[in-house]
Amino acid sequence: MKRVQVTTTARLHLGFLDLAGDLGRRFGSIGLAIDAFETRVELRDAPSFEVSGEERERGAHIARRIARGLGLHTDKKLTISNAIPAHAGLGSGTQLALAIATAFRKLGRLPLDPREDARLLDRGARSGVGVALFERGGLAVDAGRGPETEIPPVVAWMNFPKDWRVLLLLDPRIEGAHGESEKQAFAGLPRFPADAASEICRRTLMQILPGAAEADLEAFGDGVSTIQEILGDHFGPVQGGGRFISTPVSQAAAKLRALGAQGIGQSSWGPTGFAFASDPDHAQFLARRACGEGDLTVQIKICSARDHGAEIREEEDLSVR
Repeated sequence: MKRVQVTTTARLHLGFLDLAGDLGRRFGSIGLAIDAFETRVELRDAPSFEVSGEERERGAHIARRIARGLGLHTDKKLTISNAIPAHAGLGSGTQLALAIATAFRKLGRLPLDPREDARLLDRGARSGVGVALFERGGLAVDAGRGPETEIPPVVAWMNFPKDWRVLLLLDPRIEGAHGESEKQAFAGLPRFPADAASEICRRTLMQILPGAAEADLEAFGDGVSTIQEILGDHFGPVQGGGRFISTPVSQAAAKLRALGAQGIGQSSWGPTGFAFASDPDHAQFLARRACGEGDLTVQIKICSARDHGAEIREEEDLSVR
């Protein structure tokens, strides 16, 4: 008998491309896999269905649904030993769903298919980067949803500069919008201007992607910051009136911007904010200075981009002997 372990990490959502959909496609998004936080699941055969560890209720629901969708039995033990913080803008739901689905496929000797798993589990309704980053990490751009789209297709992908660092601004006291509240928030937004979508796409193609390709942090950061400002102003009315849902994160972001950090923004609905530094020493300098200037109540975590997808391990289950 074997057991399967799947480990994946968080992602940043750097912004949507076009919320209006005037050209027949809506959303489109930019995502970056990071090596911060882990979701780790282990699956093995068992006499009956059992779930232990973190996110048990959520994990049990996913397991039953994917087993039904794949025609597999649920007589398994699922252990979730680590989980990305939920509702923090870090992609926890998609990564947990795909990790569990991958474990079921591996244990059931089925070919891996994260895109089909996302469809079966209703993930990737607005953004396809979570699926792409689960598969291979890096920096990805998806083209949004067309009339017949199930999972938004990835149209650009690349490795991220290895020296660059990400500063995560964490406020564990606040949850970002999710579920029904997220649907209501989208429904309450005004129409997205076509010229704003044009500017976002221009910045993505002419700053973010070439900036990452040529390790030009200033160009990359300017593109990210501009997109975040456009989207932050658009989402402001449904997230408390500002570009950030968390006031302490907003204050920390302003300090980092003044200190020279690049690419300031909020990941998805937040509350997690982010900034970019040119190398590990620069990131440490920014974090120390930001924490030393006044009352900084958020946590700053330094991490790197992740240039590979989920890690899958299969091994003999010695516990049954």
